[in-house]
Amino acid sequence: MKAVIALGANIDNPQENIDLAIALLREATDVIAVSSYYVTAPVGGPQQPDFINAVCIIESDLPAMDLLSLLQGIEKSLGRERIERWGPRSIDLDLIQYGSLLSQSTDLELPHPRAHERRFVLEPWCEIDADAILLTHGRVSELLEQLPIRP
Repeated sequence: MKAVIALGANIDNPQENIDLAIALLREATDVIAVSSYYVTAPVGGPQQPDFINAVCIIESDLPAMDLLSLLQGIEKSLGRERIERWGPRSIDLDLIQYGSLLSQSTDLELPHPRAHERRFVLEPWCEIDADAILLTHGRVSELLEQLPIRP
């Protein structure tokens, strides 16, 4: 099943951490595409450095919760600590969409509940899949056009 994963990091050598996360994803799944890296200002949370963001598309047969566990395991192996909501992080892997699954559980919401509002998700996703559709919200390219351009 096709999964869309957003990656972000802004401390402890962010570009290297994203490179390593993608390498670990390649070992565990079939990585189909990886976007360019985007430098973006933080959204919400405390004062912190800019992020490096990317999106990758993978193929996986894992159940959704197992894929989420894999992503969280990669985060942990790269030093992710969950100290402050929307705070700085060494790596963040968000499961944005997984096939046509819809989930509202406390552990996993699919599609990601704020993906349609986030340029740092939509722009790299659109780069690698121009025809992408975010379930429950529509074409990624159209959602991107509706967002304000941030400096």
